[in-house]
Order: sequence, then structure tokens, then C-alpha cells
Amino acid sequence: MIKKVSATTDRRPQPAPLQLADPAGMTRAQSVTDRLREAILAGQFSPAEKLQEVPLAKMLDVSRTPIRAALHRLAAEGMLEYAPNRGYSVRSLATAELLEVIDIRGVLEGLAARFAAERGLTPELEASYRQALADGDKLLAKGMLLQKDKPLFRDVNVRIHDAIAQAAGNRMIDDMIRQCHNVPMSSDRNILWDEYRWKLRSHDDHHRLFEAIIAREPWRAEQLMREHVHSIKSQLREQLAGRALPGDTPAAEAR
Repeated sequence: MIKKVSATTDRRPQPAPLQLADPAGMTRAQSVTDRLREAILAGQFSPAEKLQEVPLAKMLDVSRTPIRAALHRLAAEGMLEYAPNRGYSVRSLATAELLEVIDIRGVLEGLAARFAAERGLTPELEASYRQALADGDKLLAKGMLLQKDKPLFRDVNVRIHDAIAQAAGNRMIDDMIRQCHNVPMSSDRNILWDEYRWKLRSHDDHHRLFEAIIAREPWRAEQLMREHVHSIKSQLREQLAGRALPGDTPAAEAR
């Protein structure tokens, strides 16, 4: 039996519970969801590719039950699309739509940076941000990044953006930013930059953002973040030049 959550414990609206037999099963299902989400964001599946339970169960070495729950959850997050009699597939956007998602991210993350500058960083968040900056500086000091450095730089990026989101203290903005990140290729958690210059520019932005937040300059922090996210759009335009995404029509053009 699935235990009911006491109303005194959490009054927020709860999502429909996964139909699993026990708490251990729920832990397995969440782990499978996280692993599948990471695989999609890492580009292991192509846009519009159909995801089938049996191959996924073999890939992740689990039964079909947590796979089914994970597919349902990721569709609810907007990462997958579901069609009756066809099943689940990786969400596919046209180039113009993908760039619009990044525009939306810029507004949302800019607002989060402004709130963070207004409220300030806690000692713990400031220490986390400083350490991430130092780790990024160390990686970039070599003048190049090897393939093995990519996950490390990605971790630096995630820690910095998470620190800003936590400092903003606004759950709605955080949820909406997460929705944007759930669109494959739009998330900077899937480090797409293949050139050192993009990584260097991104990390320089992180330093300037830190200075603005510490100095309690909300307007400057917001503008810096919006420009930071806009650089992802510029990089994607460069990367996608000359090739179409599955959602593009022959006449579709990047804005």
C-alpha cells in the first residue's frame, strides 16, 4: 500500500503517485527517471526518436515497470511527447522554437539573478559559488579543455546556476526554468560548446554575475544573466548553421 501524505506534513498540491509496491520501488523509479533524463539531455537519443520500454529496460538493466513510470514522468515534464498508439518520443522543436525557448530562459534566469542580488547570498551559497568559480578557473587555465574535462566544466556550470536559483528563493521561477532545461538542446547542462572560446566566455560571465550579486546590483545582475543566456543562443546558431532540426520545415529559418 502507498501511504498517504499527512496534510500537516505538506500542504502543496502533490503529483499523482507512481503505482509502485513499496518505498524501495519508488527510489528505483526516481533513479531510472533521473538516468533517462540525463541520457536524453546528453544527446544519446535523437530528437523525435521513439523510446520503447523493452530496449530501455535492457539499457538501464531494470524491469519495464520503472521505465513506464519514468516515461510518464518525463512526458509530464515536457521532455517527451506522447501519441496514442505510437508511444513516447523525444520532444522535437524547430530551430526557431528552440531559440525562443532560450529567449524565455534568458528572461527567467535574468529575473532569478535580480532576486538573488536583491536578497544576497547566504554564507553557504557564497562559498559554493566561490568554489565553483575556482574550479572553473583551474580547468580553463590550461588554455584548452580535453574531452575528459567536459563533465567537470558542466558540473561547475550547474553549481553556479543552482546557487543563483537557490538565492533567488522563488519556487515558481525555479520550476519554469527547469521546464526550459527539459527541452533537449536548450539546456546548458548538456554542454554543447565544442570550442574553448565559448567556455571561456561563459565562465567570465559567471565571474561578473558573482560580482554583481555580491555588490547587491539587481539591475546589473539581471542584464548580465540575460546576456549570458543569449550567448548560448548565439552559439547554437553557429552550431546549427547549415543543418536542420527534425521539427524544421524546408522554409524554416533560425531567427
